[in-house]
Amino acid sequence: QVQLVESGGGLVQAGGSLRLSCAASGSIFSMDAMGWYRQAPGKQRELVAHITRGITTYYADSVKGRFTISRDNAKNTVSLQMNSLKPEDTAVYYCNVQKYGGFPEYWGQGTQVTVSQ
Repeated sequence: QVQLVESGGGLVQAGGSLRLSCAASGSIFSMDAMGWYRQAPGKQRELVAHITRGITTYYADSVKGRFTISRDNAKNTVSLQMNSLKPEDTAVYYCNVQKYGGFPEYWGQGTQVTVSQ
């Protein structure tokens, strides 16, 4: 089992910034992709960004140029720097970790991000 602890959510005005962090512990061997998903009320959970152990990154089109994902393999952490936040970024953000091959995967408990007008 892998345990994920998230931090950094909160309330921010449009145009502001937040930084989310996620620390992994437990059975962390063979961890590959670490990433962030989000789920807004009434919507499906969607992938925001992920980063492989080899530091290949992926971003959803809606956040390209505004969000930056990074990881520290030595500390088993992944962070998401979110700039120029928009009200439509409001959601619960979940940390996700996948072992090599995409399975199994683990989820954090979620952290609320609210962006006001």
